[in-house]
Amino acid sequence: MYKGLTASVVVVLLIVGLVPPAGADEMLRQRLEAIQAGYTVAAGGEPLVATAALSDFYESRGYTPAWTRPELRDDWMSVLAGIAGDGLVPDDYHARALAELQQDSETEHSQAALADRDLLLSDSFLLLASHLLDGKVDPETTDPEWQAERHQRELYQMLSQALDSGNLVATVDALRPTQTGYQALRSAHGRLAAMANMEWPPIPAGPSIEVGDRDDRLPVIRQRLRLLGDLRDAEAGDPVADVFDDRLEPVIRAFQRRHGLTDDGIIGRKTLAMVNLSPAQRLDRVDLNLERWRWLPDSLGLRYVLVNIAAFEMEVVQGDQVVMEKPVIVGQPYRRTPVFSDQIRYLVLNPTWTVPTKLILQDKLPQILKDPGYLERLGFEVYEGWGADRRRVDAATVDWSRVSARNLPYQLVQAPGPQNALGQVKFMFPNKYDVYLHDTPSRDLFQKSARTFSSGCIRLKDPMELAAYLLKGKPGWDEDRLNAVLASRKTTTVLLDDPIPIHLQYWTVWVDGHGTLQFRPDIYDRDPAVLAALHESPSAGSAAQARLTGG
Repeated sequence: MYKGLTASVVVVLLIVGLVPPAGADEMLRQRLEAIQAGYTVAAGGEPLVATAALSDFYESRGYTPAWTRPELRDDWMSVLAGIAGDGLVPDDYHARALAELQQDSETEHSQAALADRDLLLSDSFLLLASHLLDGKVDPETTDPEWQAERHQRELYQMLSQALDSGNLVATVDALRPTQTGYQALRSAHGRLAAMANMEWPPIPAGPSIEVGDRDDRLPVIRQRLRLLGDLRDAEAGDPVADVFDDRLEPVIRAFQRRHGLTDDGIIGRKTLAMVNLSPAQRLDRVDLNLERWRWLPDSLGLRYVLVNIAAFEMEVVQGDQVVMEKPVIVGQPYRRTPVFSDQIRYLVLNPTWTVPTKLILQDKLPQILKDPGYLERLGFEVYEGWGADRRRVDAATVDWSRVSARNLPYQLVQAPGPQNALGQVKFMFPNKYDVYLHDTPSRDLFQKSARTFSSGCIRLKDPMELAAYLLKGKPGWDEDRLNAVLASRKTTTVLLDDPIPIHLQYWTVWVDGHGTLQFRPDIYDRDPAVLAALHESPSAGSAAQARLTGG
């Protein structure tokens, strides 16, 4: 119709009225050709984001409008109305613009509006499908120590199938994570959303409140505990009571436990800070942890090991049942434990420990210089060189004052034994971060409520229970054999017949097996960057939207 004119020129001519209006299908083609030529194209006043997937979708259908059935448009508006429960913002998917375009009459004089509406609806679907499938935020742009899974889907084909079948709602439901943890967190979102606009002024600081104390802050504390579901009416007592009585103490202890605090039953600074955490702030934390679920694989496995770094906990899950729970120690804030999924492939019993170069310089060298007998006392051997050519040297002959990042020809290897930093067993899932799960001789640290003491690896309490679980059914590896190998202090590698998935995750909010909404401190300060990115409007050039290439 406009032979010889580029798509961008046609769009400009249409705007200024120098070209007669075309049908909706022609306008679709013009806009998509402008997208393919590299122009930013808006529809209904909003920029289109899923540009490559949009081009694939409309090219596959000969540039004909896709959303001609009113019931499909109504279904999609219903979908958008409900996605706040996933911690997503409807207006990110053109909800407001689409609602306005729905009012336009379908006449020859509103063909541009029809084309705009069609493009916005398709862009809305493709963008939301991508976000439910892989998350709105690309975690690797906010945290280099976070490795997410990528789900391979042809999104434009999914849109075609959903429109042909009329099953838009079911298609979107199938894109959400299927794990019960995600669904439970969505339910918690709904409960908090009903309270999000509630005024929640901070309760002022003051002295700690213990059983028997009278304090004029207690009536407000009781009220908030009731609103948050921690205090039932039967336990509340006098709603205006300013006395900390025996009935309130177990409620405070339970509240402290679900917030990762020491459950001493005293309303101190940290406990008061959690009481002051408003429903709106809690809702933000639920939203960003819903997002983290979308970064996980489609399936965690029929059985798997899950480490929640922020909770200092490890679980073994079989089917839908937690069959083992253990406390763990994780990396210090300046040596953070990374987030990724892998498989435990083998165990090493009575492991040696080869100290990483970074730790030699930062940790061991100061100890050696201060205490010449340090290496011998803790069972370290010193080697010069690497590989088959390395040779053992006497630590006393090394001038450690000359060792530096530029002059480090030595390896430190700690022999198996009661002082070995890895304890009696390590669980190996080789990865680029060089972290793994292992025993520790520093078992007293498990008594701490906040356990950030390692250099990045995960230290496990009672690790032999996990070892026995993983070796159960492996021929020749009964309890007697396991104990005999441990007693020998001989380093032994045991391959697992069936590697087990392991997921190192970082959830600061989740729903436990009893239906209790749990909160934990953001020990690595990872939450703010995710929340900020989650609140950003999608854009065609952002790293997070680079996934929308039609595949």
